[in-house]
Amino acid sequence: MARRTTILFCLMSAIALTLFVCDIVVGSVNIPFSDVVSAISGSADATTRAIVVDIRLTKALMALFAGIALSLSGLQMQTLFRNPLAGPYVLGVSSGASFGVALFLLGAPLLGLSSSPIVSAIGTTGAAWIGAAAVLMMIIVLSKRIKDIMVILILGMMLSSALGAVVEILQFLSNEAALKSFVVWTMGSLGEVTHSELMFIVPVIILGIILAVVTIKPLNILLLGESYAQTSGINLTKVRRQVFLSTTLLAGTVTAFCGPIGFVGLAVPHLARMIFRTADHRVLLPASAIIGSAMMLVGDILSKLMLLPINTITALMGIPVVVYIVFRNRNLMQ
Repeated sequence: MARRTTILFCLMSAIALTLFVCDIVVGSVNIPFSDVVSAISGSADATTRAIVVDIRLTKALMALFAGIALSLSGLQMQTLFRNPLAGPYVLGVSSGASFGVALFLLGAPLLGLSSSPIVSAIGTTGAAWIGAAAVLMMIIVLSKRIKDIMVILILGMMLSSALGAVVEILQFLSNEAALKSFVVWTMGSLGEVTHSELMFIVPVIILGIILAVVTIKPLNILLLGESYAQTSGINLTKVRRQVFLSTTLLAGTVTAFCGPIGFVGLAVPHLARMIFRTADHRVLLPASAIIGSAMMLVGDILSKLMLLPINTITALMGIPVVVYIVFRNRNLMQ
């Protein structure tokens, strides 16, 4: 079993590395592979280096880390709620981010605040991050008082619905230009991230990954039920806070900078369980990270070739996977 797992990890890592290279090579401008290598090493001309390093490499790295972040947060949510249909946005990360962006793009012009220095300084990314973080911080506060994890899940879903209703009201009242900007944001994009923003995103995601690693043992115990976890000395409230904070850092950061990207966090943990045939998070965590990064890289490559938003590609890739796995593996969470 250990030998099979090692071989699978090597194979998946090789696939992810190949896709990463392909993502750098593929683009609207045809650049030979030798010139790509020269650009990365710093010996190419300024134009080629700008295209390869500043645009393609940055976008490929964002796809890599976004895939890892969404997959790990989805895995944690599915285990914590013991729900195979839970994902990184189940507690309202996407709704909170959408609400923040809607207030910035739609609400501010309606109130005449779009020219305000404070509002301008926040920007779309800041508004999305504040919205996502505010929702999950609210959930963390509620989790201190509420012991039943399913009640927390229901509250998260109700909060998402409420925020969604407010966003729809803002959409109805807004002008065409503001509405178009908001709709484009909801489609998701990896290409808007700059090199300097990536230097901020990566450490935050790494911190979220570290928190996810810390929760490996308690999540493995939670697979046997909350009662067993409590008798084993696990502090469920503390574990929930760690998972919620990890999700905020992982899914919240990706959503803030790239928009809501669906189905990666939902589908990838199932793929990891199916391929590696285990529920052990010591295996599932790195497996989900590798598969998630590969899936996002494939999505980015296809979005460039087909000139479609990344969110549409990940949905088309993820929905069949989820449907197939739910019907063929009904006991994955057991």
